[in-house]
Amino acid sequence: MMSPNLRIALRFLTARKRSMFMSLLGIVFGVGFFIVTQAQTSGFEQFFIKTILGTNGAIRIQDRFQPTLFTMQGKTEDGQGKFSVDTGGSRKYVEGVEDPALVSAAIRGFSNVSGVSTVVQGIVTLTTDVGTADARVYGINLDDHLAVSDLGSQIIRGSLGDYREAPGGSLVGSVLALHQNLRVGDSYMLQVGGQSRRYRVSAIYETGVSDIDRVRIYLHLSEARSLLQKPIGASFLQVNLFDRDRAAEDSERMQAVIGHAVSPWQRREKTWLAVFSALRFSSAITVSTIILISGLGMFNTLAMLVIEKTKDIAILRSMGYTRRDIARIFLWQGVLVLIGGVLLGWLFGALATYGVSKVPIRIRGIFTTDSFVVAWAWEHYAVAALTASVVVLAASWIPARRAARLEPGDVVRGTAQ
Repeated sequence: MMSPNLRIALRFLTARKRSMFMSLLGIVFGVGFFIVTQAQTSGFEQFFIKTILGTNGAIRIQDRFQPTLFTMQGKTEDGQGKFSVDTGGSRKYVEGVEDPALVSAAIRGFSNVSGVSTVVQGIVTLTTDVGTADARVYGINLDDHLAVSDLGSQIIRGSLGDYREAPGGSLVGSVLALHQNLRVGDSYMLQVGGQSRRYRVSAIYETGVSDIDRVRIYLHLSEARSLLQKPIGASFLQVNLFDRDRAAEDSERMQAVIGHAVSPWQRREKTWLAVFSALRFSSAITVSTIILISGLGMFNTLAMLVIEKTKDIAILRSMGYTRRDIARIFLWQGVLVLIGGVLLGWLFGALATYGVSKVPIRIRGIFTTDSFVVAWAWEHYAVAALTASVVVLAASWIPARRAARLEPGDVVRGTAQ
C-alpha cells in the first residue's frame, strides 16, 4: 500500500511536469557523463599500469647500499684510539647487484613473489645498412624473464622459439626495427668498448611504450655478459608479484633484508600516476557541475511549488498533518526524481561507456592503443549516485523545511512567509 505522504507527493510532482522532467534529465546526463569520464580515465590509467608492469615488472632491485661511516679520534673500551660512527641515514651505493643468485634466492622466499629475472644491461651502438643508432642491450634468461613480464605476448613478428634456439639471436623493439629497416632474419652489428659483434633478429616485440621500443634489444644473458664484458653480477633484478598493490610494502621489507635499493612500480611511475589521478579528479568536478545545475533547478521548482501549494499545505495541516509529514511530502518529490535520475543515469552511463570503448583512436607514447580504453567498476556508479543524492536531497531539504513551517492561521490571514 502506498503511504498517504507518497501519494500526495506524486500529485504535487505532476503539477510541474515540465520543470521536474528537466531536472530529471539533468540528473540522468550528470550521472551518465560522470560514469563515462571516470571509466575513461580509470581505463587509461589501468592500461598504463598493465603496460608498465608487463614491461618493467612490479619491483626492481638494483644498487647495493651500505651506511656511510666516519672515523673519530678517542678512547674506546678496548683501548683503541679510533672508532667509527654511523651517519644515520646517509648511504653509499655500489652500482649493480654483486651476487644475483644469492639475492634472487632471498627474494623468492617472499610469499608474494611470483618470479625473479636477472638482467645485465649496457649502452651499445647498433649499425645496419640504413645507419647507426644508440641502443640498450638487456641480457636475460628467457624463461625467468617471461615469468616477470609480458614479453611472450608482446611479440608481433617472429617467434621466441627461434630466439631460444639461436645463441646469436635477439629481440628488437618495433620502433627501432622500423627506423633501421630491420626484419625478422636480418642481421646487424652491435659495437661497444671497441669490439663489434653480429646478431640476427629472431623476433620483433612491441610493448606500446615508444621510449622502450625505440632502444631496447634483448640478448641471451651469457651473450650480453660477453659483449658488455660483465662476467659476473647483474645490473638489476626484475621482480613480479602476485598482488601488485603490495609492491610498496614488500619493497620496504625486501630492502631491509637484502641491503639493496628496491624500487616499487608506484615510486617509479609516481609522476604519471599523479597525472592520471589529477585528470580523474578534475573530470569528476567538471561533470558534477551538471548535477549541481540540475539540483539548483529542482530547488527552484520545489520553492515555486511551495508557494503555489500554500493553501493545500494549510488544508493538510488543518486535517492533522504534522510539520514532519509536510516535510516528507516535499522530500519524497526529490527522492522520486533522484531514484529515477540515478537508475536512468546508470543505464545511460553503461551504454555510453560501451559505445565509447568502440570508438577508434590512435595513441602512441606511454602506451599503445587503437581504441578508447574503459574500466568497468561499480565504484563509478556508486560515487555518481552518491554525488547526485547529496545535491538533490540538499536542494529538496530547504523547500521542504519552508513548507513544514507554514501555519494554517498564517495562510488564512495572508501573513505566511
